[in-house]
Amino acid sequence: MLKKLFQAFRPEAQTDLPDPDAELALGALLVRVAQGDRAYQVEEISLIDRILARLYQHNAIEAAKVRATCEKLHTAAPDTDTFGRLIRETTGLEDRLSALDALWEVVLADGIERKGEVEIVNDACQAMGLSIKDNTRARARARAKLFPEDVLQ
Repeated sequence: MLKKLFQAFRPEAQTDLPDPDAELALGALLVRVAQGDRAYQVEEISLIDRILARLYQHNAIEAAKVRATCEKLHTAAPDTDTFGRLIRETTGLEDRLSALDALWEVVLADGIERKGEVEIVNDACQAMGLSIKDNTRARARARAKLFPEDVLQ
């Protein structure tokens, strides 16, 4: 009886979610980073859509649909390491470095590096088999891309 009571308050299992591939894993990580500060802002959502469109040649509508799926995966999903390992096992080095750049773009989107967001990126970097040096370079590339005026100073 107690078991039935607890089950009544649990959400139903998500059976309509696809098995994640590298694209969905990266998208879920991007969402996880954006939500890492508990403030999922419109700017971050639109940036994720642009990143997915750029990396996977989607139009705006396709990218938004992929992001929506990634939001569901993030909610129901495994930990950051699982997504990072999936990316490592299914993509080459250049794609993993691009993924890391994208994660840093989302961290820096609001101009503030929050501890929780940075920890997610650090965990993902390690799980993707990338080095601390790769992580530092990716952060610098993302900063230069988002804030080119800082590079000129």
